[in-house]
Amino acid sequence: MPQSAAIISGLQRMVLYETRARYFLVGSNQAQTKHRVLKIDRTEPKDLVIIDDKHVYNQQEVRELLGRLDLGNRTKIGQKGSSGLSRAVSAFGIVGFVRFLEGYYIVLITKRRKMADIGGHSIYKIEDTTMIYIPNDSVRVTHPDEARYVRIFQNVDLSSNFYFSYSYDLSHSLQHNLTLLQRPFELWSSAAPSAEEEVHTQSKQDSFDIFEDEGLPTQVVYGLQNEPYYKYVWNGKLLERVKDIVHHDWLMYIIHGFCGQSKLLIYGRPVYITLIARRSSKFAGTRFLKRGANCEGDVANEVETEQIVHDASVMSFTAGSYSSYVQVRGSVPLYWSQDISTMMPKPPIRLDQADPYAHVAALHFDQMLQRFGSPIIILNLVKKREKRKHEKILSEELYPAVINLNQFLPPDHCIDYIAWDMARYTKSKLCNVLDRLSMIAENVVKRTGFFINRSDFYSHTLRPDDRWGDLGGHITSSGRVQTGVLRTNCVDCLDRTNTAQFMVGKCALAYQLYALGMIDKPKLQFDTDCVRLFEELYEDHGDTLSLQYGGSQLVHRVKTYRKIAPWTQHSKDIMQTLSRYYSNAFSDADRQDAINLFLQVYQPSESKPHLWELPTDFYLHQRNTMALPQDRRCYTLWWSDGILSYLPVPYDEVTCEENMKKVEVKRVNRFDESIDIYTEFFKPYELTSFDDTFCIAMTNSAREFMPKTVGVDPSPFTVRKPEETGKSVLGSKSSKEETLLQRKTAASAPPPPSEEAISSTSEDDSEDDRDDDGSVSQRSTPIKLLTESGESSHMQEDVQQLQTVKEPYGLDLAEFPAEDDLLIYKRFARLGESQHRVERTEHINLANIICLEPVSSFPEDSIYGVSPPQVDRHSRDVFESHVMMGQGQLRVLCREDVLMYREYVKNRYM
Repeated sequence: MPQSAAIISGLQRMVLYETRARYFLVGSNQAQTKHRVLKIDRTEPKDLVIIDDKHVYNQQEVRELLGRLDLGNRTKIGQKGSSGLSRAVSAFGIVGFVRFLEGYYIVLITKRRKMADIGGHSIYKIEDTTMIYIPNDSVRVTHPDEARYVRIFQNVDLSSNFYFSYSYDLSHSLQHNLTLLQRPFELWSSAAPSAEEEVHTQSKQDSFDIFEDEGLPTQVVYGLQNEPYYKYVWNGKLLERVKDIVHHDWLMYIIHGFCGQSKLLIYGRPVYITLIARRSSKFAGTRFLKRGANCEGDVANEVETEQIVHDASVMSFTAGSYSSYVQVRGSVPLYWSQDISTMMPKPPIRLDQADPYAHVAALHFDQMLQRFGSPIIILNLVKKREKRKHEKILSEELYPAVINLNQFLPPDHCIDYIAWDMARYTKSKLCNVLDRLSMIAENVVKRTGFFINRSDFYSHTLRPDDRWGDLGGHITSSGRVQTGVLRTNCVDCLDRTNTAQFMVGKCALAYQLYALGMIDKPKLQFDTDCVRLFEELYEDHGDTLSLQYGGSQLVHRVKTYRKIAPWTQHSKDIMQTLSRYYSNAFSDADRQDAINLFLQVYQPSESKPHLWELPTDFYLHQRNTMALPQDRRCYTLWWSDGILSYLPVPYDEVTCEENMKKVEVKRVNRFDESIDIYTEFFKPYELTSFDDTFCIAMTNSAREFMPKTVGVDPSPFTVRKPEETGKSVLGSKSSKEETLLQRKTAASAPPPPSEEAISSTSEDDSEDDRDDDGSVSQRSTPIKLLTESGESSHMQEDVQQLQTVKEPYGLDLAEFPAEDDLLIYKRFARLGESQHRVERTEHINLANIICLEPVSSFPEDSIYGVSPPQVDRHSRDVFESHVMMGQGQLRVLCREDVLMYREYVKNRYM
């Protein structure tokens, strides 16, 4: 029995009722057995008055309450024509409350879609919202600019890539959430008395225990609710006004970014690969308008990407196997920007402020040490050599800043800096970009490790792998913990960064599958169903983040760097470049205003200039420009107190007093619905269908990549050529020339036979490399032979016939068997001849060969009954003598025995 569990929100369905004086928001749990009521006053023109009575109603009580409200708010007592209480809207959650220049608005989620499932915890995407003005028309004070602010606020499309969950904390990583549940229960038992008061004042009916009258002990579970990580929460400011007034079940925090889940089938065993990207709400904005960092160490385009791999056959955080790996992208942590006043595709980079002591970089890496631990590894992908200094300016400033910060850190926890000019390597014909990235990824994953909630398999001890033994991270009694993180950046943190993160994620995925017992070596190759599925998931992830920050999808993809992209991809890249340029030039300013208003970075007021009148938002994001700092950080001891003592483990995950204050503990019965994830997921109290229960919007499934022909190894780890897969990765084959081109480019796609060797092939492969293309892995299906036009059609038919034979059986029947195989077959045939006593005559009787008579010694031998055979007297005597000899009692030798022994001596010695 688990000692602790995550608390499930008790309010998942809401109905807003309206009267002339008030709004009544009635929320209920999934089963609609418990209800809460929120009363919102509509008579205040500019103030928000909310009353939460903290009482839990059952279904009968809430019906009676609504009936009394309806009766009491009619215009005339006893009149049935006009209802005093009208139903306004149904919803699934509250986004928040916002005010511009008039009264407050309430933003409600009206449509949702299930996107992923992690251990029974559902993750939903917001599909539609509604924005309702709270004050009544009779008290409304109109303002001419109110409608414009509403339009700007609604420019943030809440139906695109905003996610929430009722039972899973999306602002934290899986490692943080499961580490919290694995803490010793003595901590929670001491914290339970200080929990909320409703635990002690709940009714007898709520705390009823069926074993109480029998004298059996009550099975107690500690329900935990952790404070969210507000850096990745996008409606934190919208809920700030009511956070301390209402019950915590009313508060639902949303994240912005990406969430996708794909299903990997390993011989029928379901493995879910989930990708969650959390975009930071600090210093958030669009491409050219938000660069570098602000005065608090928050960087632009900061996204935390987490890949979760778990065995979907077991739906439990305590009994199942779960693994995760986290990496980060973000702008270079310096004071820098780009001048967009000139209409240029690449505006010049300028450094806005001098920072000789790396103060802003210190603040940024302090946040990372606190959340991820050590080591922090920086992968800087900006250009090193340029005719005119552009990207190189950032490298020349970042490297001295890291050197300056490292001289005060202990040597074991220094920040690692890796600078690699990815663009220059891409243009070179002698270098393979992905091979170099795979080497970097291997070193990074070995240093940081990854998270898994189970200990190593015994097979890892029996058949140890060298890579597994060198793996870093922190080993605990229940598994492994990732310590440290990779921080990748280029200038935009879009195209190059996404490819680098994909390669690191691919390397980490191999270790995760190996730790879960799915593969025998922590190594994955390109052109397998698993990697193709993972690549599509990462490309969807990259396209989504690129649209949010840059205004277009990715320009350069993984296939571009593998140099196997078709010719049609070049025209798509040009269109994406033009789309990105148009968005940056004309629509980014409006999007930036909408983000500033949604995140409440700018709050409208009568005494301040309007948002569209501000020449820049620099002063909104740089707080030290508007007020003098009260305390100055030390330049040498630049990290927060207490962080170094726990490294390499992140400070946010240790059981210190500060972190314990962020956790709310609730002592409940183990069958309480607030912690019962089984009841939450399967809903046994209502009639459900498979379509509703398992309607996850899967990004991809391995079934789409598997070949459609039979007789092929269905393993998702088998190397296949692009034309063999069910879902072509190179598009349709329009002509023979394109097919030949794909064969040529695919020759450099799979890795070399030696896993450790580094291939330096490019698109200009030699003729020998092309000839070797035919020798693929034994587990893969051979590619179709391309015959020349001069060959006869009869030859083509023979080739096709041989291939159809080889596909299901795995061997070529046209080849003469080897001599050893023939010898084995002859022995088998002779053994079969001696089995059947057939006389060699001209007429063979089939009855002597095929004998259908029962050969059992049992008189009755069937599925209904068995009669043992009768044992004669002689057999019993032999068995009794055998038993007696075993006990040391020898019987007298009879005449037959003496004659037998005499014959034996005669033949042996005489």
